[in-house]
Amino acid sequence: MQLRENNIRKLPGQTFDALVIGGGINGASAAAALSGKGARVALIDRGDFAGSTSMHSSNLVWGGIKYMESGDFKLVRKLCKSRNHLIRSYPSTVQEIRFLTTINKGFRHHPLYPWAGTWLYWLMGSAFTRMPNYLRPEGIKAREPIINTRNAQGGFEYSDAYLHDNDARFVFNFVRGALDFGTVAANYVESLGARREGDLWVTRVRDRTDDSTFEIRSRVLINAAGPWVDQHNSLSGQQTVHHHVFSKGIHLIVPRLTDSKRVLAFFADDGRLFFVIPMGPRTCIGTTDTRVEKPEVGATEDDIRFVLDNINTRLELATPLGKEDIIATRCGVRPLAVKPSGSGDRDFLNLSRKHAIDIDSERRHLSIFGGKLTDCLNVGEEVVEEVRRLGIEIPYPAFRWYGEPDASVREAFMHQARLMDLDAMTSAEASEPLSTRLWRRYGAQALEMLEDIRQDPRQGEVLIEGTEYLRCELKLARRREMVTKLEDFLRRRAKVSLVVPEESIRHSPGLREACEILFDDQAEARLQEYLEAEEG
Repeated sequence: MQLRENNIRKLPGQTFDALVIGGGINGASAAAALSGKGARVALIDRGDFAGSTSMHSSNLVWGGIKYMESGDFKLVRKLCKSRNHLIRSYPSTVQEIRFLTTINKGFRHHPLYPWAGTWLYWLMGSAFTRMPNYLRPEGIKAREPIINTRNAQGGFEYSDAYLHDNDARFVFNFVRGALDFGTVAANYVESLGARREGDLWVTRVRDRTDDSTFEIRSRVLINAAGPWVDQHNSLSGQQTVHHHVFSKGIHLIVPRLTDSKRVLAFFADDGRLFFVIPMGPRTCIGTTDTRVEKPEVGATEDDIRFVLDNINTRLELATPLGKEDIIATRCGVRPLAVKPSGSGDRDFLNLSRKHAIDIDSERRHLSIFGGKLTDCLNVGEEVVEEVRRLGIEIPYPAFRWYGEPDASVREAFMHQARLMDLDAMTSAEASEPLSTRLWRRYGAQALEMLEDIRQDPRQGEVLIEGTEYLRCELKLARRREMVTKLEDFLRRRAKVSLVVPEESIRHSPGLREACEILFDDQAEARLQEYLEAEEG
């Protein structure tokens, strides 16, 4: 935890160009963009980075095909361009995937109508992906035998993209990038509100690990608190044009239902989109869209039954899925940006997830509302431009702050991996060669792990049974990833708790050693903290 402790000491000791409150996808991309272009940035989150909305997504990077029906073509075009840019910038992480959508009898449109829409969608996406296909019921069945086509009229197949790893890991890599660019970041630091003193914002914060308080000074304050943007603005006396309404969504992680690497899409009984998404050795199913009043949510029995009933109706499984098959549950809210003009009272299912940035130029305050992972690079660039307009110097405006390392770095890593025969160490649970996974997750930092394994072959061994994570990955997480609680690693830096049942994790003989690697003399306390939280 030395990285975090060092940054905690730095936060009150200088004046930053910008303080970013919230380490979800909006805050992480804003911090990475600003610091990459030369601004002095601080980033705090009252929990762990990517600890809320950003770890409960569908892992899909899509261009907003659902907005075709509402005619929001400008947004669709923008999101398609953003999706394409992410695929080009992160080829190991953001990858094209086929969506197979089945249309049942009685649906509001004949299948040919949405199929024609997929062609327009493809063209609006600059024909960047594979072309759409129209499918008759027998064609659907041939591609995916588990789909129940008895009531199907037809369907279509088209392309979007998805995250090969989990969403929280993708977000943290922006945080890691920001740290590499000089951002002073700390998780579990809660803002208690901010005030203006002359030309500066003074934000009082609390370190939630020991309840100590201190102040952070910045020229600009950026509220990227996700679902809690409105709440923090009230603490700081900030008025905005936009505010949030909330839609709750849940996903269930179950054993792998099909070996194919495509997303199966349906329309649920109430007309909402419903997905079956590959997740390595598991399958993610959902989601729901339920209007809620507060961002603090949990999955109810009705939510779980809705998902299970819909999946069992639409798939022909040897044994219907039941609660006993659920490995993990993801439940969070989607914050939707609206203006107080009555739009929040419309059917929120028709509200888009486009972001909005409210700017108070006089007080140098930005509030980021809404947004989705697909648009994260645009958010970062827009925040830089707005901060520049507020009078903050941006020394390196043309610097490219995102993307994977140069191909030459990847080739150097792969060459060393081949010389070491690294892929021969790939675990039985792994869904891809070890060299591919390490590069995708860690980029140039994966070279450090090769050295660890070269010096001590035990560093290439899987530590927690049933996972694919190595000892050297935990060592790297300790050095560079600000793991403060065990859950930070199991759920957000890795996806262990998404693919391994809780009971198996608790009784894994490697769990205690994992704590010893991550936390040294605090290992026993962190282990008990995790076990007690899971029991609760």
